[in-house]
Amino acid sequence: MKEKQGIYINGYVMALILLTLQITTVMWLKESSNAPFIPIISTVIVAICWGGFFMIQPNQAKVMTFFGSYVGTVKQAGLGWTIPFFIRKNISLRIRNFESGQLKVNDNHGNPIEIASVVVWMVDDSAEALFEVDDYESYVNIQSEAALRNMATTFPYDLHEGDKIALRSHPKEISEALKSEIQQRLSKAGVHVIEARISHLAYAPEIASAMLQRQQASAIIAARSKIVDGAVGMVEAALIKLSENEIVELDEERKAAMVSNLLVVLCGDHSTQPVINAGSIY
Repeated sequence: MKEKQGIYINGYVMALILLTLQITTVMWLKESSNAPFIPIISTVIVAICWGGFFMIQPNQAKVMTFFGSYVGTVKQAGLGWTIPFFIRKNISLRIRNFESGQLKVNDNHGNPIEIASVVVWMVDDSAEALFEVDDYESYVNIQSEAALRNMATTFPYDLHEGDKIALRSHPKEISEALKSEIQQRLSKAGVHVIEARISHLAYAPEIASAMLQRQQASAIIAARSKIVDGAVGMVEAALIKLSENEIVELDEERKAAMVSNLLVVLCGDHSTQPVINAGSIY
């Protein structure tokens, strides 16, 4: 079932034509006193044609059927006219938003997470929307949540070793994947998905505390690694400078002691307290 153009005539032009025909048939009926049958039939036909007028608001459409058969769709805004026997049903072509509820699913690593999405959509094919599915609005809601649930199980919540895309760290890629997943499901309903994005993402309450500790541990490890790399570089630079400038001669034991002290100072969590060797009284 694909959308096609319905029978449409400009309403203002048709109103002028019908008004002229109505006046003509009434005058003809008055003058035909001997055989009024044909003028009466003509007058009735013109009167029935007045029922073919309809009004379309901007970004709306009229879907027309005739004895259960789809005959076309009219999208021209304003006053229009069609065959009076057509049944006309309104359908909105405006952009709509759908926000799913918070779903509890397992990500790619089996961690329970809470996720929700916002989907921006519009009807693209009025015939498919009305005749291919029972209720296209309910169909959009259910299929969007199903696509979100399926997409959430495909990616991990956060990046781990071996992962390339994660729900939290790649919002653009995740939005495109979600949009593609929803569009694939809604194509049969004549719906075009304009945008789909994650509106809520969090670990489930039962593991949120443990995952927070894990994230904190990962952050601490990464920070410590940076600190150690920097400290080693600074110690190496200090030893090179001391040797090049011939400030002091250090044997291997004193170099080891100096390296140890510098690493303690540079890698420590708190500021160090200097200890001054004032010599001995003996």
